[in-house]
Amino acid sequence: MIKNKNIFTLLLTFIIGFSSCTKEKFSFGDIKAPTGLTLTTVIAGVNTINPDGDGTGFVQITATASNALTYNIDFGDGSKQVVSSGSINYKYTTPGTNEYTIIVNAIGTAGETSTISKKIKVFVAFEIPATMVQNLTNGSSKIWVTDKDAFGHFGVDDPARLSSDPGAWWYAASPNSREACAYDDEITFSKDVINRISMNVNNKGTSFSIGAATSFYGFAGSDGCYSINTGGTKLLAFSAATSGYSIANSTQIQFKVPGNGIINFGTGGVNYEILSITNTSMLIRNVGADSNSWYQKLKVKP
Repeated sequence: MIKNKNIFTLLLTFIIGFSSCTKEKFSFGDIKAPTGLTLTTVIAGVNTINPDGDGTGFVQITATASNALTYNIDFGDGSKQVVSSGSINYKYTTPGTNEYTIIVNAIGTAGETSTISKKIKVFVAFEIPATMVQNLTNGSSKIWVTDKDAFGHFGVDDPARLSSDPGAWWYAASPNSREACAYDDEITFSKDVINRISMNVNNKGTSFSIGAATSFYGFAGSDGCYSINTGGTKLLAFSAATSGYSIANSTQIQFKVPGNGIINFGTGGVNYEILSITNTSMLIRNVGADSNSWYQKLKVKP
């Protein structure tokens, strides 16, 4: 009997002790979604001349909200990033002018989310190789002229034949065989602090034009010298070349000249591919108004 009483007492003590235990309570605080979410963007270098930026691709992105713990930002170019402060100076890298939709998810307690989006348009300049910038501009500016003493300083060929050999072209000018107005032009290439390259052509009042392109420059007539306005200093737009030339006979880089596109003789073309360039010489090609390939060989002004 005593033994059963002891067992009963022990069982009772266990039940009382177990029943007196309480579950520990955990609290996450109030669950709050971010409110008042705003998104602002400042594209570097925007002005009346450069409405989509200066070409660097930098955009200052700032998101703010009450009760936000962090911000998940989708930049619209395939990249995403968690930004705790909500502010980041992001660099877009795709050359040209492109539109992006930025999406920001502001994250609050317990994962509560608020979302905002904004479309922007950003201009990114083509990244020109440093050696090409140096060769073109000597680090600041450099004056080029027609290499009139060289065979093939002007040339024309079938655009389907991607040759940089003057001996293979339909026509390659012999030394000093063309009109004087084709030889006195001075072409200055200059770079700014962010490596953008501009060009200024001093044609001494007249430029040579092929007959097929004279109407493009506002004249009428055959091959000859015309009072063509070269348009002052022009910012060049560089890009990957589209001609199909191989790396063996081209740099595979081209630039577009704004306005009428003329350099030192007019073909009606505005896009020039740099086939070769050194510190002292350069061979460029464009497709003219007659749909032929036209070549120009330049050298640094002595």
